[in-house]
Amino acid sequence: QVQLLESGGGLVQAGGSLRLSCAATPRTFNGYNMGWFRQAPGKEREFVAYIMWTGVGSLYADSVKGRFTISRDTAKNTASLQMNSLQPSDTAVYYCAATTTDHAIVEDQYDYWGQGTQVIVSS
Repeated sequence: QVQLLESGGGLVQAGGSLRLSCAATPRTFNGYNMGWFRQAPGKEREFVAYIMWTGVGSLYADSVKGRFTISRDTAKNTASLQMNSLQPSDTAVYYCAATTTDHAIVEDQYDYWGQGTQVIVSS
């Protein structure tokens, strides 16, 4: 069973950047596509970004397109989400997830989830 652990969250001012990382234990998640979701207070969890297991091919929510970049490093067994030009509306708990489903943008399509990392963007 794959366990995912996110890191890199924190408090940042609007316009700033953060880089979230997701590590898999106890074994590699090669062969799994990776996704990032977020849940803001009082709202449902929503899709943010997706990357294929090959590292080629990604999808983004319209709200983050052009500002966020998803990537993965198979050698380090990690996936990352680079977040630039952060806005207060990006404040949420961010979750990484793994799936064997291609082009997965719905949370029900994901098999494994991390515990989440908090991102707070101040105005």
